[in-house]
Amino acid sequence: MTAENKPAILQGVKIVDLTSVVFGPLATQMLGDLGADVIKVEGPEGDLLRQVQPSRNKLMGAAFLGANRNKRSVVLDLKTQTGRDQLRKLLIDADVMISSIRPAALARLSLDPETLRQENPNLITVSATGFGQDGPYAAKPAFDDSVQSVSGLASLATLRDPEAPPAYAPTILADKLGGVTAAYAVMGALLHRERTGQAQHVEVPMFETLAAFLLAEHMDGATFEETPHDFGYARMLVPHRRPVQTADGYITILPYTNVQWARFFQAVGRDDMIDHVWVTDMDARSRNIGAVYDMVAQIALTRTTDDWLALMEQADIPAMPVRNLSDLPNDPHLAATGFFQRIDHPSEGPIWTTRPPIRFSATPARHDHRPAPRLGEHSDEILGPGRE
Repeated sequence: MTAENKPAILQGVKIVDLTSVVFGPLATQMLGDLGADVIKVEGPEGDLLRQVQPSRNKLMGAAFLGANRNKRSVVLDLKTQTGRDQLRKLLIDADVMISSIRPAALARLSLDPETLRQENPNLITVSATGFGQDGPYAAKPAFDDSVQSVSGLASLATLRDPEAPPAYAPTILADKLGGVTAAYAVMGALLHRERTGQAQHVEVPMFETLAAFLLAEHMDGATFEETPHDFGYARMLVPHRRPVQTADGYITILPYTNVQWARFFQAVGRDDMIDHVWVTDMDARSRNIGAVYDMVAQIALTRTTDDWLALMEQADIPAMPVRNLSDLPNDPHLAATGFFQRIDHPSEGPIWTTRPPIRFSATPARHDHRPAPRLGEHSDEILGPGRE
């Protein structure tokens, strides 16, 4: 049976998507990849991400194409009673409504979870918010950069070097992590409803999501303090933790266990280090990790990148070359797994996309079921012609 003929894991699940930009749309794209029928509800002006360049055609920017496959688009003006009534009709038999509209605004429109569940008791409602709604930031607008700032992510550079200015991660990390979290939250709520018959409201706040993500390791010594203050996992913060320069490029060489460190020094002819406390005692190594990494950096200059890759593979020590994004289409592993796919978009022509990274043996995820929709492309199909 081909992937096209195998059942999808979320086949039959109807999701009404009132999100925009990346946080919510990435979540619903992931759910659409798993077979959910995702109906993307857009205002007359469309999702703001449609306008982000580059693009071939108006309102079909590359970033929009990257976060909105496997969806159908309808245009509804929720500022009008007609638009709200049409949305309610969509929700009567929906399984999930996910929204990035502020909860207070939804309540003013009588689209709050309690009101909607009176009409459809099986409806799971999801709020993709900037901040948890029980705190003083509840009503604040949130974008990736502002959440990187307030969560502590932007200041990690200053933990490494007090003289360094704060810096954003050069990717929309808060949005994308929020999207992944929202997708698994929806799956959990669907499973709960399947087991108990109970629909529920789910809140996914971007600030708390990113803060919890960072503190998984960076809680560090604060874990044990009465008043937490000693934050920051040292191994992540030493300035020596970086790709090392080889004779002709850069590489990451990462011995981690005692055994791997012993094999590393043996492989490079430094038998004097095999019984050193930095090798035999992980605690001692952790307390001196900057000096250990500095040794690796000095040794790395003695060989080419290819020589290092061969030597580390022979010693069974993790090592990978430093790639640019432009190198990835030629990466042999990604090529072998079919990670990059070139598809024909009905309006945009040939475009590159990536396949879902997860693999299910019985219910495969699909990247090519529906390409990202044009604004309102499916309005007639879903709402019916002459709906005004």
